[in-house]
Amino acid sequence: MRKIVIVINGKGGAGKDTICDIVSRHYGAVNVSSIDPIKEIAVKCGWNGEKDKKSRRFLADLKEAFSRYNNLPTKYLLEKYAGFMADPNDEIMFVHIREATEIERFRREISSPLATLYIDRKGLERHGNESDDNADRFDYDFIYNNDQTLDELECDFMPFFNSIIESI
Repeated sequence: MRKIVIVINGKGGAGKDTICDIVSRHYGAVNVSSIDPIKEIAVKCGWNGEKDKKSRRFLADLKEAFSRYNNLPTKYLLEKYAGFMADPNDEIMFVHIREATEIERFRREISSPLATLYIDRKGLERHGNESDDNADRFDYDFIYNNDQTLDELECDFMPFFNSIIESI
């Protein structure tokens, strides 16, 4: 199988990581986020892992600052992408990026086929920062409506995901 990159997005609580875990049971999958290096910095500044509105705002602001200053989020993703390309067991790379400009910047830098996937789930709250709240304002290649229970999700999602792989 060729290596495929999937930019996965959705509001907090939509099931993105759960879906990545499901896919990793069927494919060699890597799951990375552009916010990971920002979280490491935030911990050094006193953030202790909360996912409340104030913390989400702090992480979004910090990420925006580092994006402007030295493009740290994209540089981090490109390092992870190089590792993905080098590992013969990796087939799918899930990349979590909220911002449309960051998605396009990453897309321009890689050579693998890339698709964008939005995980929608009704009734999720807004978090008070532009990155999270505007995640749905992008022209995604694929949208999955996650209205399944955890027990139903794998059986429902995997045929959908396989159709994505076949179409890329």
